[in-house]
This record gives sequence, structure tokens and C-alpha cells, in this order.
Amino acid sequence: MILFWILIFIASLVVVVKGSDYLLIGAEKIGLRAGLSPFIVGVTIVGIGTSLPELVSSLVAVSKGVTDVVVANAVGSNIANILLIGGFAAIIAKGLKTKKDIIDLDIPLLALVTVIFYLVAKDGSIVLIDSIILVITYGVYLMYTLIYKEEGEAFAEAAADALVEKPKITTKDMVLLVVGIVGLAVGAKYLIDSITSLAVLFDIAPGLIAVSAVAIGTSLPELLVSVKAAVRGQAEVALGNIFGSNLFNLLMVVGIPGLFGDLAIDEKTFTVGIPMLLIATVLFIISGISKSIHRLEAIMFLVIYLIFTAQLFGWM
Repeated sequence: MILFWILIFIASLVVVVKGSDYLLIGAEKIGLRAGLSPFIVGVTIVGIGTSLPELVSSLVAVSKGVTDVVVANAVGSNIANILLIGGFAAIIAKGLKTKKDIIDLDIPLLALVTVIFYLVAKDGSIVLIDSIILVITYGVYLMYTLIYKEEGEAFAEAAADALVEKPKITTKDMVLLVVGIVGLAVGAKYLIDSITSLAVLFDIAPGLIAVSAVAIGTSLPELLVSVKAAVRGQAEVALGNIFGSNLFNLLMVVGIPGLFGDLAIDEKTFTVGIPMLLIATVLFIISGISKSIHRLEAIMFLVIYLIFTAQLFGWM
């Protein structure tokens, strides 16, 4: 029975990630072809699309009453984005160095959002008013980003280029869009089913699985985008993708499901995950101020992630 649910978990995770990928490619091509600017596409479709696995799986979790998965998924994904994805991308690219000045906008926003999330989560749960605050904050962030359109244009165009060639709507694009939506919905349903079943079989909290295995799996789109950008020498895309995804995770992946019911925070996420999120964010902000992640820093990121995983499962 354990092997069966492990296979279901892996298969559903693959379906969720691939569904998100298909949806992202189809929606991006259609959006550009429909006349949306590369900047708008980059901020909305590319930025949000890579976080769809977290959002959809969190919504399904709430509908099934497994609310502790939501915060665990968002926190775990953000930690993986910074330490795992940032570390891998920097190692592959032999260091990430950006010319874009991210101190004026991105770093203050990431710091502010992390503080806001900590304040609403420090009592051990996310209630309706907390979720409203998070969603409104994302709206303010989106509007603020649009104000900086001229500065963000180059990043958005590079982000779009990192995924697809110049778009032309075809029947295949429409099919990909539909398949992506269906894949996300079906995959997320069985993903949550497998999490709850494995949690019972292993006698652990569903949030522990979410903050570790699910977080890594649903962060794969960000990994693909960031690594591809790093290989192409587009450090702005690699770092910007992590910034945008982390903001979306804390504000919308937690905020939107929280509008439909209170979200519990399991013990491991509260005592290990959130403190590690704060540490990882501080490290990422320091790297942002220096506009680079050197290979030694990247190795340190990966080592810290291993320590985090060990603490989650009580191995140290």
C-alpha cells in the first residue's frame, strides 16, 4: 500500500508540473499574440505560471480539509527556491551576477512581504483577515511593479524568451492550454490524496510531506526557468524568477486558499520551516544587495538546505 501511494504521489506530481508547463507555454503564446506587451506577460503569465502547481495543490488541499498543507507548501517552496534553485543555478552558471539594480524595488518588497507573512503566521494559523491582507499586498505589489514598467521591460522580455520562441497561435497551443488546465486539476487532486494517505501510513503530519517533497516537486518550473536562464547568462531572469515566485507564494498561494477557510500551520513548518524561511530570505537579500551569488555562496545554500531537511525529519 505504501509503494502504491508513493507511485501515485510521484505520478501526480509529474502531472501537476507538466500541466503547469503546458498551460504556461500555451497561455504565454496566446497572450503575446493577443497583443499583450512582453512586460505584462512576464509579470503575470510567466511570474504566476511557475507558481501554479503550489496554488492549485493548495486550493485542492483546502477543499479536502487538509489545510496544513497550504502554508507548508508555500514555506517549503520558498526555501527550495532560494537555497536549492538559487544554489543550483549559481553553480551551473559558475556564479550569478546581475547588472540590474534590484535594491530599489525587489529587495525592499521581498523583505516587507516576508515580515508581513511572519506577522500573520506567528500565532500558528492563517485566518480570513490575514488572507485578505496578503491578497491586498500582492495587488499593491503588482501595481507597484507596473509603475516600474520601463525598468522591468528587459527582464520580462528575457523571461518570455527563456521559455518559448516568438509566438504564433496554433491549434497545438490551444490543446496545450486545455491539457495543462486538466493536468493541473487532476494531478493536484491525486497529489493531495497521496499526501494524506502517506501521512496516515507513516504517522506524520501532511504538512511535513508538503514542506519537503511537495515543495521540491512544485518548484521544478522555477528550477527549469532559472537554470535555463543561468546557462544563457541571464542572471536577471534567474534571480528575478526567484523573487517573483517567492512573493507570489507567500501572498497568493497562502492568501487565496485562506479566503475559503482558516489555515493551520503544522508544528514542523512553524518551528523549523518558518525560521529557515527567514534565514534563507536574509541570505538571499544579502546576495541581492551584492547583485551576485558566487559559487561558494551557492554551495553554502545547498548545505543549509540539507541541514534544513535533516532538521525536518529529526535526523539532527
